[in-house]
Amino acid sequence: MTTIFNGRYTAKTDQPFVVFLIGMRVNKWWRFDKWFPVASAMGPMLQTLFTHPEKGFLHAEFFWNFSGPVLIQYWRSFEDLERFARQPSDPHLKAWKKFNQAIGADGSVGIWHETYTVNPDQFESVYGNMPKFGLGAAMEHVQAVGRRETARKRLETNKTLNPATETN
Repeated sequence: MTTIFNGRYTAKTDQPFVVFLIGMRVNKWWRFDKWFPVASAMGPMLQTLFTHPEKGFLHAEFFWNFSGPVLIQYWRSFEDLERFARQPSDPHLKAWKKFNQAIGADGSVGIWHETYTVNPDQFESVYGNMPKFGLGAAMEHVQAVGRRETARKRLETNKTLNPATETN
């Protein structure tokens, strides 16, 4: 059973991190032979990442939108994400090559990703009556009270706690 944290919580970190959004768009639903292998490729990647946190992967959330699956991933750094993507012994590179061979530019399946590097003074989050979720599951999960009570206060607190933004 999932633990619900009653009240308001937020994510706390003093380290930069990466938010990586990745998804697939099924353009031709009847081409099951094309899109199902692409959708199935993410499972082994996630299994590797959850099993090996030393690779820099912190957490992921999965969603399904009208056109296909979407995954939000949290990473320790862009370098960790890139290393995983390019490492021949990890499952991504093989899946990427297979996609290019099987799909290429035939239009049956689309893929996309967006990468955001985030400094600790440039984010805020709040979770009300929720299990640990998203950034709150990837980072330290703390109550959103006092100096973390509002979005503005959370941003100001993150800026104060970030040694990179402090001046002497």
